[in-house]
Amino acid sequence: MQVRPDARLERVLATLALTIIAVISLANVVVRYVTNASFAFTEEFSVFLLVVLTFAGASVALRRNGHIRIGLLERALPWGPRRALIVFQWLCGAVVLSLIVWFGGKLTWDEYQWGSLSPGLGLPQWWYLAWLPLLSALMLLRLTQQTFDRLRGGLDDES
Repeated sequence: MQVRPDARLERVLATLALTIIAVISLANVVVRYVTNASFAFTEEFSVFLLVVLTFAGASVALRRNGHIRIGLLERALPWGPRRALIVFQWLCGAVVLSLIVWFGGKLTWDEYQWGSLSPGLGLPQWWYLAWLPLLSALMLLRLTQQTFDRLRGGLDDES
């Protein structure tokens, strides 16, 4: 029996984000219906949590080899060139994710130093931005794990 790779932390984070979005959106609808007013925080939190949900879900998909990929060339190549292609794919993804980690971290640090506040609730902006480099770093970890699994022949695109 082959064990399916998992990203438990990201799954829990995505589940929490989706649950909180659903609860605060439902509460906002009920309050708006009953009182003709709405909560001020729901849109700001929902957008932030949707970003967390997107990055956490992408990390889970990376770990489970679930991202869309055109594997025609990869399957047609013999094992040696296929390994080189897999490493090249990892390198491209790692460069992009490393840039997001670097510039996201830089932006978060800048917002922390400037003391910028969010437009809706006046919370520190870096609270929202810190998730971008953190989740991108987790995606980089999951990409690397997936690449090692693919190089060992542990993941199949056909499943």
